[in-house]
Amino acid sequence: MNDRNQHFLDIAHGEQSLVDSDPQETAEWRDALLSLVDAVGRDRAHFILDMLATLGQHPSIGWKPLRGTPYVNTIPVDRQPHFPGDLAMEERLGSIVRWNALAMVVRANKAYGELGGHIASYASAADLFEVGFNHFFRARTDSFGGDLVFYQAHSAPGVYARAFLEGRLEERDLAHYRQEITANKAGARGLCSYPHPWLMPDFWQFPTGSMGIGPISSIYQARFMRYLQHRGLLNTEGRKVWGVFGDGEMDEPESMSALTLAARERLDNLVWVVNCNLQRLDGPVRGNGRIMDELEELFAGAGWNVIKLAWGSDWDGLFARDTIGALIQAFSNTVDGQFQTFAAKDGRYNREHFFGQNEALASLAQGLTDEQIDRLKRGGHDLVKIYAAYDAATRHRGQPTVILAQTKKGFGMGDAGQGKMTTHQQKKLDRDDLISFRNRFQLPLTDEQTEALHFFKPAEDSDEMRYLHARREALGGYVPSRSIKAPPLKVPALADYARFAIEADGKEMSTTMGFVRMLSNLLRDKTLAPRLVPIVADEARTFGMANLFKQIGIYSSVGQHYEPEDIGSILSYREALDGQILEEGISEAGAISSWVAAATSYSVHGLPMLPFYIYYSMFGFQRIGDLIWAAADQRARGFLLGATAGRTTLGGEGLQHQDGGSLVTASMVPNCRAYDPAFAGEFAVILDHGMRSMLENQEDVFFYVTLMNENYPQPSLPEGAAEGIIRGLYLYGASQLAEAGEKVRLVGSGAILREVIAAADLLSHDWNIEAEIWSATSFSELAREARAVERWNRLNPEEEPRQSYVGCALSGETPVIVATDYVRAWPQLIAPYVDARLTVLGTDGFGRSDTRSALRSFFEVDRHHIVLAALESLARSGRINPTLCKEAIERYGIAVDPKAPWEC
Repeated sequence: MNDRNQHFLDIAHGEQSLVDSDPQETAEWRDALLSLVDAVGRDRAHFILDMLATLGQHPSIGWKPLRGTPYVNTIPVDRQPHFPGDLAMEERLGSIVRWNALAMVVRANKAYGELGGHIASYASAADLFEVGFNHFFRARTDSFGGDLVFYQAHSAPGVYARAFLEGRLEERDLAHYRQEITANKAGARGLCSYPHPWLMPDFWQFPTGSMGIGPISSIYQARFMRYLQHRGLLNTEGRKVWGVFGDGEMDEPESMSALTLAARERLDNLVWVVNCNLQRLDGPVRGNGRIMDELEELFAGAGWNVIKLAWGSDWDGLFARDTIGALIQAFSNTVDGQFQTFAAKDGRYNREHFFGQNEALASLAQGLTDEQIDRLKRGGHDLVKIYAAYDAATRHRGQPTVILAQTKKGFGMGDAGQGKMTTHQQKKLDRDDLISFRNRFQLPLTDEQTEALHFFKPAEDSDEMRYLHARREALGGYVPSRSIKAPPLKVPALADYARFAIEADGKEMSTTMGFVRMLSNLLRDKTLAPRLVPIVADEARTFGMANLFKQIGIYSSVGQHYEPEDIGSILSYREALDGQILEEGISEAGAISSWVAAATSYSVHGLPMLPFYIYYSMFGFQRIGDLIWAAADQRARGFLLGATAGRTTLGGEGLQHQDGGSLVTASMVPNCRAYDPAFAGEFAVILDHGMRSMLENQEDVFFYVTLMNENYPQPSLPEGAAEGIIRGLYLYGASQLAEAGEKVRLVGSGAILREVIAAADLLSHDWNIEAEIWSATSFSELAREARAVERWNRLNPEEEPRQSYVGCALSGETPVIVATDYVRAWPQLIAPYVDARLTVLGTDGFGRSDTRSALRSFFEVDRHHIVLAALESLARSGRINPTLCKEAIERYGIAVDPKAPWEC
């Protein structure tokens, strides 16, 4: 029996948990399998085992396989590829990067203790990154699209430190880590805390600072690359998506939610490296278990290829001498909390408490000094082992791959932080700790330079620098790097696809149906059509999009291997390899991640795409706000369409579905342009403006637009209304009376504008009061411009004051009544900029199931309450007798309930 098969036998002994009733027969079975491996190889053995497993799982036998594998490396020594680099050179470079990353964080916190920063995470992941930078992470070139890399956020200092060696950052930039505002004044480039494309738009490609966002985003970026390939839009062959994430981060629901999609789509262009340093911010990830084993079972069960990288090359000799599986047995009995303690303690402690568990282990440690035991590396700190794992991952076909790399948090920080419970918060080191770190990594620094935290960069003509640049040149250039622009894309004339909406002449439709019709027309434009990406989580039929199933198809990486039940229908469900619609199932997180992949394609792939993600508005910003914020960070361009929008338009769906706050949340995202159009014509103008802003002018903005499912007559747009629609407010109409008593301004948005129009008629006919009718398409855009004017006036006190658009439009003392289907905070955005008395009606509170008219009455935003609000405002201003208000309450049967809607 050869050594490898003996090793397999040792593992089998170590993993056996059942009582063996016939050891001799068991040995014969083992020997037969091992002889098969020796005689005809692993592939034949795999076939036989698969056949036996299928037989064993028959109900008559009822066998279930054990989950997981032993706590050893998946790739044995004899299957390791040759390491192609200069090992000593790469270790020296890695040590320099480690030092500069540490010096950067410690210097910042010596100067300003409040800045924060992280040393320990990069210390654990440094070698994982360095192997990637030196051998695998390929840059974008003129002939190759490059790999996509998601960097573990807390390791950003190490990425900056490497960019400093590469000459992409200067020493003064490193000196302004987490000092972005101060840096500008000093003529330096401030380095943001984590990867943020908004703050460093030519450097970072993907934001990963919010845990879980990176993992799910990487999956959908890999899937979108396949989508582009299958639709014939872009050759993405050979490109990889890499994600380096933390083991604690795997607890986030977003990290786990799309694992099966990656396997189902056979995304072998996706490689995750999970840095298993076994620690969260406060303590162990799984103190009483083993996170690597847990993740192996989870990923394997989801259909991923799993590579465990537990131990470094120093352990190979120990495994070779371990003929009875003592190490494997010891590992299987050791939980992560204890592994962490072993990482924090020295060689003597590990000799006594790990190797001292039994005679077999003690004999393995004979001949090793305490220092050698202390230097036994875990797999994630061994360049040779890491290269073997990465190489295997890139060669694997048919599945995504996850590499579970065991490391030590704070590796190399010694007593100051290695494996300590407090290591994540460690931001300062004293002189002895710094000297110890220098010595540990053999850095060419004097004691004075070390204590002063000098950055170190070898001379440009040194062997180290030549090697570093040569490796990146071989991989196409430097990463991370982000392309800022892409070729502009021509947008067709508005009338070509939306004439039916801007000249509606009373045709009845919902704004949702108006959008679908415009989209259908845009899909006929030869230039723009291929770049449109319609996205739904589910319920495309609810939004009237079923006609698109047959027109452009639903994307499927395997086509359609079944005959749909409705195959004879003109609306039949059609999946296709070149399908254009992305239907993501009931996963808003998945759908928005697909949207982000399409919305950032202009930068990631140099190919502008225009995604339209339509969804129940309640399940947008409220459910996936963090992902939308990340989209804003990475300068996404596209449309988010909040359908069935508003508190009262969805009728019977009730509390969980009726949205009253999404526009307020959207208004807080700096580069989101939020609109609430009442009419299809208004939406058409917004759509046209948005497409031109993003595709032709290449502005880093995205649009959130609400859509209603309520059918009503659509008017033609008034002459000259387009500018006001974009700016957020225009005069829709006004009642004209020969001898009007008083006058008010009524402002409505979205679904409630029609109630405002009706209220104007009541004021005219019942109360002899004239009313201007204003359509407010965006209170946030009005407030944005008004804030800018207010700021300019404050900073330019000697100049003639400017006037805001909303202040001019609603100037004077005429009372203003605003009504919305959203909470009052939405229209109140403009309150500081309107001089007249301003009354706001909104739908604060929990939703209800009922008819639209009942809901609008309950929330006090219907025409009768708008009339009452107008009368009350005039009365408070002394312009009419207050008794008219009481008359209105009686005439319209308004309930005087002591409890407000938001209190019920």
